[in-house]
Amino acid sequence: MHLPFDICNFFRVGIFFNAADPCIVHMDDPVCNGCDRRIVGDDNDSRTLLPAHVLENLQHLFEQHNVVRALKNSFATTLLQTFAALAVSSIAGYGFEIYHDKAKDTVMAILMLAMMVPFVAVLVPLFQMFTKAKLINSWTGFILPSIATPFLIMYFRNSARSFPRDTLEAARIDGLNEFQIFIRMFIPMMKPTYASAATITFMGAWNAYLWPKVVMQTNEAITMPMLVANTMGGYVIDYGVVMAAVTICSLPTVIIFFCLQKSFTNAVAGAVK
Repeated sequence: MHLPFDICNFFRVGIFFNAADPCIVHMDDPVCNGCDRRIVGDDNDSRTLLPAHVLENLQHLFEQHNVVRALKNSFATTLLQTFAALAVSSIAGYGFEIYHDKAKDTVMAILMLAMMVPFVAVLVPLFQMFTKAKLINSWTGFILPSIATPFLIMYFRNSARSFPRDTLEAARIDGLNEFQIFIRMFIPMMKPTYASAATITFMGAWNAYLWPKVVMQTNEAITMPMLVANTMGGYVIDYGVVMAAVTICSLPTVIIFFCLQKSFTNAVAGAVK
């Protein structure tokens, strides 16, 4: 039984992008003459689209690249960026809403305008600034630009609007200072907001490529997105190694999302309400 051309190519593309064990499809014939033809790898390569070769692709990846170092660097920088961004942005958003005035609205409007500026537009001046500050090839220079973002500040500010003002006043009457109110009352009540913000920040920090590539110029500071890009270099590309690296790079974000999925959906639902 012969399938139509578009359906046959659909299955070809689906098989080709199998991250664990990709194949190289012979595309010399633009017309699909039926789906009874086997899709195999290169004739000079014994690896094909079989589950038995997943470990082989992973073995080649670990032999050719320092995956362990890349994972360590990615986890260290991502976790540090996530915690720093949550701390700074939540305090800023809390302050913008709880201590509200017209001047803060003006500052917030400027931050919203900053969201419209693409990062590549400020990349060169930011690099010059960090060069003068001697922060190139340092973890401080790596993390500093992502500590606080206008989006997270706006997100926490909108969440702080649901914080009960009666509870705030009662806490002040009971003798709690502003920092204690923030730590003991605001953070526990905004756990879904923190969970969703952590998910977004973790994914953005983990997948960051441009700024780490610019500011970190040594092989010791390689991260997983940089390693995936390195697997595409050279005259011959081993797609098995590339897709194995992509799979490893994608797993942490998938795990984080599914672990915090419930809190993420609750925060989004609360924001909509």
